[in-house]
Amino acid sequence: MNRKQWLGLGGGAAVISALLYLALRTPAQQVELAEVRAAPLVVSVQEEGKTRLKQRYAVSAPVAGTVRRIEREPGDAVKLGEVVAELEPLAGALMDPQTRARASAEAASADASVRAARSRVHAAEAALKLAQREAQRLQDMGDAVSSSQRETALMKVDQHEAEQAAARADLAAAEQRAEAARAVLALQGSGGGDQFLRIEAPIDGVVLRRFQESRSAVAAAQPLLELGDPRALEIEVEALSTAAVQLRPGLEARVLRWGGAIELQARVTRIEPAAFTKISALGVEEQRTRVILDFVSAPELWASLGDAYRVEVEFLLREDDAVLQVPSNALFRVQGRWAVFVARDGRAVQRLVEIGDRAGLVTEIRAGLKSGEWVVQHPDDRIGEGSRLAPVEHR
Repeated sequence: MNRKQWLGLGGGAAVISALLYLALRTPAQQVELAEVRAAPLVVSVQEEGKTRLKQRYAVSAPVAGTVRRIEREPGDAVKLGEVVAELEPLAGALMDPQTRARASAEAASADASVRAARSRVHAAEAALKLAQREAQRLQDMGDAVSSSQRETALMKVDQHEAEQAAARADLAAAEQRAEAARAVLALQGSGGGDQFLRIEAPIDGVVLRRFQESRSAVAAAQPLLELGDPRALEIEVEALSTAAVQLRPGLEARVLRWGGAIELQARVTRIEPAAFTKISALGVEEQRTRVILDFVSAPELWASLGDAYRVEVEFLLREDDAVLQVPSNALFRVQGRWAVFVARDGRAVQRLVEIGDRAGLVTEIRAGLKSGEWVVQHPDDRIGEGSRLAPVEHR
């Protein structure tokens, strides 16, 4: 063969080799890539909850008799000391020696309850003053103390103010019961006719429930009305026990999807130590515990909320401005450890990583990656070490 023929055969062989290489090589896998970057990270837990009144007060009949028609309806406002019901004692019932002795004992017990309630008021006032002095002391120290210490001190002031208000309401209720018991003794033997007992409201609030409406006979201690203060609302959340262990008193929370146009701020005040079993909507047994929160937002923002209204609460466990993170769908397990595929020069490179907190669709990366690298999202079994990659979208 001459030189020209040899060159033709060589060129043909090169073309055939190139075609065989293109036909037999592994095709590039189309993948979506995500950039490793530092971004804000908010770790939270969301649970359903409901509002509830901090204190409820039952107005009941002090003695057996006939209650006159109760005009108050649920939602009506009442004032402390205002007459909410009138009761006509049974004629002659108080003349019985046994009944008289019982009424005397009840009056003495009611007086003791008043003294105990008054002591609780004094204790609550003293605790409030101490909390206020401590909060002021920390405020005066300025930057020498952390903001969390100052917030905790202010939270304690709020708690003691609520306890003082509750103690005063308990005192008013005890005084009302004592007055009713003394009135029973004063009216002994003269029941019926124009003689009647005036039953007063123990608090400023609203009527929650009306157990009796029309004029009817009632027994002693039979409930007539239930009162409460709608301004003293708190939130009760039945949280999973695995989530509750991450919570603590003073932790901030957000109230979402409660029916209003804005998010409300709240704070954890108490985590009950005992859990209980609850069946989920899917029929799964879950261990849950009650978490109680107080509103931080101004009362006028949530004035439309009432007792037992449904809310959703988001507990803020962590909030950072710059945390290295990747989409959670880029992670997979390799021999008990977490790994990702890093895109380098069009090839997949497997990299072991150490992860931190998860927040929604992203996961914190503590070691193994650096900002600016690109990782493969949704890696499957077609991708391995050294696989050719054809990115279709960068996010």
